[in-house]
Amino acid sequence: MIEILTSGVALGVHVPGLLLADRIRDQGGTANVSVLERLMADETLATTARSKQAFHRDFRVALAGQKLARNASVATDEAEVEELLQSWHSRAVSRFVVFSGFWLGLVEQYVDRFGPVPVDVCHVDSVQSPSFDKARPTSLEVRHVWLADADAGLIPCSIPVSRELPVSWQERDRRLLVHGGGWGMGTYRERARELLTTGFDLDVVAYEDRDLSDAGVRYFMIDPSWHPWLDNGYPPFGEAGQPFEQREGHHGSFDLCRQALATVSKPGGGTLLDSLWSATPAVLLEPFGPHEQRNADLWIQLGYGISFEDWQRKDFAVEILEELHEALLTADVSDYSRELL
Repeated sequence: MIEILTSGVALGVHVPGLLLADRIRDQGGTANVSVLERLMADETLATTARSKQAFHRDFRVALAGQKLARNASVATDEAEVEELLQSWHSRAVSRFVVFSGFWLGLVEQYVDRFGPVPVDVCHVDSVQSPSFDKARPTSLEVRHVWLADADAGLIPCSIPVSRELPVSWQERDRRLLVHGGGWGMGTYRERARELLTTGFDLDVVAYEDRDLSDAGVRYFMIDPSWHPWLDNGYPPFGEAGQPFEQREGHHGSFDLCRQALATVSKPGGGTLLDSLWSATPAVLLEPFGPHEQRNADLWIQLGYGISFEDWQRKDFAVEILEELHEALLTADVSDYSRELL
């Protein structure tokens, strides 16, 4: 039994954990996903939900909040933690895969009580992300697994979003997918308005009803009432005004990404994962912190992405995107889920 430990405060951390669990199960393995926020009181979760809305509405608030964030594990309930530790023991967990640094102290408690278990720290970002920076130093012996490595300038391994081959360039719609990650953060709404004049059709992932403003845009949404700590499904997703669907196998927005000429977003780790497995170029917007800037630098270095400003200077040329798509098609990376089994 492989226990995958994610956090619901960032879909770029949580969704890769869900994908890893599904890829393990596809091959006959067993995996379970635990979400840190399930160990927290309802009032703490309500505060988290309010923060998400504030961060969406003002990117400056989000950047300031990132600097002030504390170790989330201090907000966990002792009784809930005890129940989870006993559950891990009863299910004979054979390996932990940690996607958020805030889990490390709880895994330490388990190892101290029940004995050593192999621990992988899986980095979705290309450098250490804030949850690992803010977590206290761990006494655990861990193996670091990098889904992108800015220092080495490569992709050591990855988690397949889908086993389907990328859509060919000729079969793609003349559409751009514009979004702000799971919390809808960043400057993507302003950039979407600029892109309306370039001749591309736009798919924009809105975060709340008040975002549905520009005519000529096809809007999609994650169900605003859903949170990762409610279930282990992918975010319920759908076109605005239509019923939400909880996709199986991978998240719904990936289907849009596969069909697009480019995805226009801040450079989160989840965005890079989607770009890689769909062979869809990334047009990179302002980052959410230094770790995302390193993500952007790596994607540009590998020839898989371009900054919005550089693409703008090239008059939003489709030919640029096709070159990036061709480079992505040549990416040859090992499958982390296969290595685990």
